[in-house]
Parts: sequence; structure tokens; C-alpha cells
Amino acid sequence: MTTVLIADDHPLFREALRGAVLRALPQATLREADSVAALLALVESEPDADLLLLDLTMPGAQGFSALVHLRGQAPQLPVMVVSAREDPATMRRALDHGAVGFLPKSADAATLSEAIDAVLAGDRWAPPAAAQAPAAEADEHAAAQRVRELTPQQFRVLQMLGEGLLNKQIAYELGVSEATVKAHMTAVLRKLGASNRTQAVLIAGRLALEPGAVAAQPDED
Repeated sequence: MTTVLIADDHPLFREALRGAVLRALPQATLREADSVAALLALVESEPDADLLLLDLTMPGAQGFSALVHLRGQAPQLPVMVVSAREDPATMRRALDHGAVGFLPKSADAATLSEAIDAVLAGDRWAPPAAAQAPAAEADEHAAAQRVRELTPQQFRVLQMLGEGLLNKQIAYELGVSEATVKAHMTAVLRKLGASNRTQAVLIAGRLALEPGAVAAQPDED
């Protein structure tokens, strides 16, 4: 039995994707997530899943960071990005960061079926234009390697930091003490090789869909 995970925050697109997957794989078991937090829990609960179809822009996702983190936490899980971002550079960056495929959201059901068949057979699949784009830069790969080393809770802290949340707000969202958040923050800064919160966000920002559009963060004791 094939298990396919679908991660997208738009209910109508999840429904359309679910129907397309079931036409391609009638016996498949489908599980869904509408945020990165829900996705991380889903991946943990489905360690033997065969494929993840991942949107790049759902809540908690900041560019390719979720893809990078998942490749570190669940390297056995093939990930195919399904995105409305269809420019060759985005496709190539997704593949460079470990995706086994890239499917534009404008693709028809026949193309989806072809792509799923390819990646489940162990191949990579992406539109030909992806191969014509330049590879991701060295500093982006370096940032990805650092993000890959974060634990799931440290990754959540980093994502919330990127959203501009303060320690007390992160503590509330995670249901932990502010002291625990500070301990996580210290570990995040160390693993990223950052000296402060803004530098950490800038490093993670190299994985953004639009690198460079990162705001400074307020420092806390």
C-alpha cells in the first residue's frame, strides 16, 4: 500500500491534488497537513510514507527551509515540491536542496501521474527548464547544511524567529517556558554559526524564495 503525504494550506488545491493522486494510485493512503507544524507531526507519525507532495508557501514555511529540514530529519522520505512558483531558478533550487521532483501547480493530471510514477520508481522528475537554471550558490548550500542540523523544536524556534516573534511569544506558541526558548535559541545560534538573532535570520534567509528580503530582529537577553 502506497502512502502519500500532501502538504498544502489551500483546501481546494488539496482536494484537487488528492483526486489526481487517487486517479494515479487508486489504492493509495493519503494523509494531509496544512502547515509546517502539522507536517512535521505527520512525518513523525508516518515514518514509512512513500512520498511527500510539498507546497513551498504554507504557514510556517520560509522558502526552502522546510524542505531542507525534512531532508535532514527524514532522509528516507522522497519529497516532490508542488508549487505555483514555476520559474526555472525555483525549480533548480528545490532539486539542489534535495527534492526528487518539482511539479508546477499548473500541470494537468496526466503530468502529475507521470511525475509520481517517476519518483516512486526512484527517478527524479522536473520540467526541462529546471536543468537550464544555474545551481544554488555555495552560501545557500552552507546555510542549508546548518539548518539541517537543527532538531525539530529548534527548527520551530528558528521559523518563529523569522516571523518576528519574541521569546515570550515563541514560548506561548510552543507551550514551553521562556527559559526553554532561550536554551533553544542558544543552540540555534551555535548551530547556525550566528552571533545574534538577526544574523540567524539572515543565514536562514538564504533559503528564502526571495533571498535578501529579511528584516532585522530585536535582540533579547
